[in-house]
Amino acid sequence: MIDNRGVTAGRTVRSAVRNHPAPVTYGLIALCCVVFVLSPASGFNPVYGTGDRLLAAQSDYFERWGVIPAQLLTGSPRAALTTVTALFVHGSYLHLLGNMLFLYVFGAMVEEGMGHLQFALFYVLSGCAALLGYAVAYASSEQTLVGASGAISAVLGAFLYLFPRARVTSLFPFLFFLPLRFPAWVVLPFWVALQWAAARQSGQGPGVAYLAHLVGFSVGFLYAWARYRGRKLGAQSASVQERGRETGELE
Repeated sequence: MIDNRGVTAGRTVRSAVRNHPAPVTYGLIALCCVVFVLSPASGFNPVYGTGDRLLAAQSDYFERWGVIPAQLLTGSPRAALTTVTALFVHGSYLHLLGNMLFLYVFGAMVEEGMGHLQFALFYVLSGCAALLGYAVAYASSEQTLVGASGAISAVLGAFLYLFPRARVTSLFPFLFFLPLRFPAWVVLPFWVALQWAAARQSGQGPGVAYLAHLVGFSVGFLYAWARYRGRKLGAQSASVQERGRETGELE
């Protein structure tokens, strides 16, 4: 069996994605993509028209389904519901692509370690917690927050605790986007540092919710630590690990 700190979890992320289906991860990706394509944000749905009409529809869409901190803290049931709906709303193709790429790469192994149902609940609840954390910090903000970044940040935090030695292929812009492979314990803290620096540079004000990213990452890491400290990840992970050894994909 794999221990809780992922000491023997050197299996590559690529291997996890290829050999071990993650229905919740893939379902979340599919749902986010379908919602985006059908929404006015994509510009594909002719129902919303073009030009000024489309822009108005996009504005209404984000305000209706996104989180507005000033409204969330009033205790309105509808505002509370937006902490869930906002997780499946994205503002642009790049926003969607970036989030889904990270979910695809890291979600499979975390789902495998937690189990399908637990991972689904973890994803939604941690995403809500990230948005709520941002709302508490900026209680008067009218800036609309949308996207799965908080939930995916939680997935990254859980991944770091569960599989710190798993090799992750990363693209570093200052190295001309060369694909380099590093342990998760190197890549993910570097990502956190970038989020923190970006938040400080922007004054941590409303807009890009870097603080929500950091809250989500912290929630994910602490949940994995509390849930799996001193425990095993389960028989499924053990069998997966054994298959990895047989194929020579463990490092």
